[in-house]
Amino acid sequence: MTVIKIGIMPQEKIRQRTIAIAKGEYKQKRTDPKIWFPSMKALSEVLSDKNRELLKIIVEQQPESIKVLSEITGRKPNNLSRTLNTLSNYGLVEMRPRDKRKIQPIAKGSDFLIQTSS
Repeated sequence: MTVIKIGIMPQEKIRQRTIAIAKGEYKQKRTDPKIWFPSMKALSEVLSDKNRELLKIIVEQQPESIKVLSEITGRKPNNLSRTLNTLSNYGLVEMRPRDKRKIQPIAKGSDFLIQTSS
């Protein structure tokens, strides 16, 4: 499984970095984190023990839908869907449509390398 590189940097610096990249003033390195959080607190909320366990289950069991993942984890589908959307917004999970009624969650990884910057 791919190790996901995560960076922690104040929100203002994340914004400045994003603008510099858009203007062509800064070119991202291959080794730079692709996912950024404004604080350790924000990171710990998204990558809580419960959510890391969920990512591990998705990697290992490869459920074909949110419903199947709900059955595996015992979590309610609505709650699970909200969590998966949050993880998807951060690029940690891909929500792949399988047909009109099924969406398959695919974890991008379950191992993380965290880099901090002040």
